[in-house]
Amino acid sequence: MRSFRLKAWVNEFRLSVGTFFLSTFLLCGPSCSKSVPHSPVQSQRGMVVSSSVWASDVGISILRRGGHAVDAAVATGFALAVVHPAAGNLGGGGFMVIRDKNTAQETTVDYREMAPSAAYREMYLDGQGGLREDLSRSGYLASGVPGSVAGMHRAWRKFGKLPWRELVEPAVELARNGFSVNLELSQSLLRSADLLRLFPESRRIFLRDGDFYKPGEVLRQPDLARTLQQIALHGPESFYEGEIAHLIDVHMRDNRGNITLQDLKNYVPKIREPIRVTYRGYDIVSMGPPSSGGIVLGEMLNMIELFPLGEMGHGSTETVHLMAEVMRRAFADRTVFLGDTDFSPLNTEELIKKTYAHRRIKDFRPDQSTPSDDILETRIVKEAAQTTHYSVVDAEGNAVATTTTINGSFGSGVTIPGAGFLMNNEMDDFSSKPGLANMFGLIQSDANAIEPYKRPLSSMTPTLARKRNGPVLVLGSPGGPRIISTVFQVLLNVIDHNMGIQQAVDAPRIHHQSWPDEILAEPAALSSTVESDLRKKGHCISYRDRIGDAQAILIDPETGMRLGAPDPRHEGSAKGY
Repeated sequence: MRSFRLKAWVNEFRLSVGTFFLSTFLLCGPSCSKSVPHSPVQSQRGMVVSSSVWASDVGISILRRGGHAVDAAVATGFALAVVHPAAGNLGGGGFMVIRDKNTAQETTVDYREMAPSAAYREMYLDGQGGLREDLSRSGYLASGVPGSVAGMHRAWRKFGKLPWRELVEPAVELARNGFSVNLELSQSLLRSADLLRLFPESRRIFLRDGDFYKPGEVLRQPDLARTLQQIALHGPESFYEGEIAHLIDVHMRDNRGNITLQDLKNYVPKIREPIRVTYRGYDIVSMGPPSSGGIVLGEMLNMIELFPLGEMGHGSTETVHLMAEVMRRAFADRTVFLGDTDFSPLNTEELIKKTYAHRRIKDFRPDQSTPSDDILETRIVKEAAQTTHYSVVDAEGNAVATTTTINGSFGSGVTIPGAGFLMNNEMDDFSSKPGLANMFGLIQSDANAIEPYKRPLSSMTPTLARKRNGPVLVLGSPGGPRIISTVFQVLLNVIDHNMGIQQAVDAPRIHHQSWPDEILAEPAALSSTVESDLRKKGHCISYRDRIGDAQAILIDPETGMRLGAPDPRHEGSAKGY
């Protein structure tokens, strides 16, 4: 383990330096590209791409031992719970899209968090009907019932080859022995200090009672190590019925939280049918409700397929205008129609039909933007993100795309005493008051209103693109609603603009989610001419340093080579063998 940790620390230092220079390229634009070469990591057999060099090293070690891609995904997920506490988690949830080579079938696992039994529609409203956003975003009432441990175990039971204990033990060692804090973790702890200091256990573990972690210092988490050891030995029962469950139950009761021992016992991950669309000869396989990702992505691809995007040119006024108008319409449909289909039945096939795309985009005008208020199919009254994604391909060609979250950075801010992990603030993803925006600016409808045991709508979009003989591209991203637009643009960059996978991930991005009615762009995404032309068409434009954090793998169809492309916007890591 000592040599593993030293090797990972060296790799992380090298990666941090490379990320700094590539991030400079993203901010200064194409003029810097010659001085900052950047290529994907290549391997002939297995590949893991995640947001952490520690987690990618754990995942690739599992593949080297003959593990299935799902084994590596599970081990990577547990490692992220240790080394990426802002998003990696035991106290959150996620989605997994799996392609199994033996059956040539795709499966999706839904382990989204669930509203507690005591949850109710008006639980975040004050006596005058106003919204108490603080209650849904931090503290004990903000959390849904976690699904991560149950979901990873469910995927392992169906596809795993190695013993469960072997998949969790690397995370136990990372928590017990510690790991070197990198610049990104150090800065994220500082940014979230106001939230974390509200809760004694979070203040003690992550802020060290005010002695903030600096890059290079070692973060050890003995309570989390004990929790992970229980999970390694006893599986999810320890988390949902045993000692860990009792710690959650007691701490929630002591602080007027809603999650009970019975809620934990009642949690069940679900195997669901994927969302499937075709795009220019590719089969696109993604996640269905309670994630909106697959449906919104499918809608956008169906609409933009009607236009010769490759001929229009990457980054041109015509291309950016079209992408923004396509995103605007698909996100408007998300606002009105989508929620947990176990509670709000929806014929998802209608929204991803090619005929629907024709109708939805027929009012598109190449010379003018369409105000978002004018494009809703159903009227509503109108009045943010920490997630992580990782992609895995094994030697046999099995592929896994996994996106997992605790919603906001460091979730609700609450760490369970004695257990060492943070709880999610996923209840904010419900429509606490239909028609009002959540922390990501997303407006939601009655379809996503709070109900006991319901799962909140998500934007997570773990996705596979494949040809007939198997997966070609495995990808996903964090970023709230910007997840969907990130995945969308990486696909367009590869398929329409003929970019290599690393170039496709690196390329500057835009985003439009209907409300606010504006194009959000990275600094290098729009030239001054394009920005001026877009404003003349009626677009409002604002800027954000980074949109998304894609972690992608492309399988070369001719050589079978795995090409791993981490996103330079954060300290991602691709590891192959």
